[in-house]
Amino acid sequence: MPFNLKGRSFLTLKDYTPQEIGYLLDLSAELKKAKYIGTETKNLQGKNIALIFEKPSTRTRCAFMVACNDQGAHAEYLGKGDIQLGKKESVEDTAKVLGRMFDGIEFRGFEHSTVEILAQHSGVPVWNGLTDLYHPTQVLADFLTIKERKGYLKGISFAYVGDGRNNVANSLMIGSAKMGLDFRIVSPKELFPSEELVAYCRNEAAATGASVTITDDMGSGIKGCDVLYTDVWVSMGEEEFFEERINLLKDYQVNMDMIRATGKEDCIFLHCLPAFHDTNTALGMEVFEKYGLKEMEVSDEVFRSKHSAVFDEAENRVHTIKAVMVATL
Repeated sequence: MPFNLKGRSFLTLKDYTPQEIGYLLDLSAELKKAKYIGTETKNLQGKNIALIFEKPSTRTRCAFMVACNDQGAHAEYLGKGDIQLGKKESVEDTAKVLGRMFDGIEFRGFEHSTVEILAQHSGVPVWNGLTDLYHPTQVLADFLTIKERKGYLKGISFAYVGDGRNNVANSLMIGSAKMGLDFRIVSPKELFPSEELVAYCRNEAAATGASVTITDDMGSGIKGCDVLYTDVWVSMGEEEFFEERINLLKDYQVNMDMIRATGKEDCIFLHCLPAFHDTNTALGMEVFEKYGLKEMEVSDEVFRSKHSAVFDEAENRVHTIKAVMVATL
């Protein structure tokens, strides 16, 4: 069943019903199929899209750029030093200017209030490419990947392991509650999500048949899980907390022992990337030299194993972001 989402912003999954999220996932699959078989229609021909990046990114930037190109839109990248957002010009004034020139605006940065102000004052759809609170486009890609691998979404047992109060964990919990998953956050108590957000998600879950569990017990948290998910231990801008997070999370690394402990031979592993699974990066080597860790949130064995769907997941950023833009423009 089609939904009229034209003119809507996409700031958090809180703003979308389960039926609307399901529609975006179905549209993503249709657009992906059309791209693969060469029948894609340029639904965004003549549209101009502003891409505001306070935080740099590989997947989010490339996904929006490719999605725009595939659909016939022109994308303009606006990096941290390219515009005066919040410096010489207020976010509100910037929103009003960009809304006169562009048909849609993507924002990836720090404070969630920034993307809210852009949506309030631009007069065009605004899409959240990541803020400190939420990462909704990532969750659409995650859910599309699960549907491709498992054939369904409702009823999937899903454990997020690691920093349980970051933007990815928040959005996964909201999305899982709305879409009927058995969702668990397995995290040290110091990194549990906010009680307010947990209460909101449990209220949503009551209507969809989902369940939301927050625990620091690894055994019960991952038992029977179809999906294990993790993210970096230290988000961009939090580098000063490396030692603290390593001490808190070293026992929460996703490794083959954890995969086996799920009891599911076909358990899949997801990660929003980038992942620190070896020392083949400058930061990976720095952590190894300082703390003696060759791997952090996921072992190299799991990352490269048959369980890993991380590159399918990364590709699906394109198709799900494309669906959001097509649906709202």
